[in-house]
Amino acid sequence: MIRQCSNHEIESVYFIINDAAQAYRGFIPADCWKEPYMSYDELLHEIDDGIVFWGYEEDGELIGVMGIQHIMDVTLIRHAYIRTSRRNQGIGSNLISYLRLQTHRPLLIGTWADAIWAIRFYQKHGFRLVSQEEKDRLLRKYWSIPERQIETSVVLANDKWFSEQSG
Repeated sequence: MIRQCSNHEIESVYFIINDAAQAYRGFIPADCWKEPYMSYDELLHEIDDGIVFWGYEEDGELIGVMGIQHIMDVTLIRHAYIRTSRRNQGIGSNLISYLRLQTHRPLLIGTWADAIWAIRFYQKHGFRLVSQEEKDRLLRKYWSIPERQIETSVVLANDKWFSEQSG
């Protein structure tokens, strides 16, 4: 079952993010890696900034989360994580398919450039990489991340975003 996460589940969301983020260890530049990957305060700040987390629940347990953030004229998919023990079971695919239906705006996703598996996942779901120049512009416009993260990230967009850029 996919549903919006409630305030009393923040601990579970925090655990899932930091458990799943271990996959990025060694792929994120060493100067960008930290433990925990996302602090509890950072998570609360992200929620205060408008990220709404949706969860995939099975047998009463939250096993995956994905955030959505409506900002200006686009919607961002943020913080997509599945418990390490439950990866590769279609949970992420179910979440992203569900979240795509939650907006009519263009969708953007940012991820680490060396996280090839994440990029392929999003491409499998119809997202395409934007150019390097466009990536830098979008990350500065829609995200609040350090310059070093901008340097080492990519942005993927859905067809709606590309069609609006050409039209």
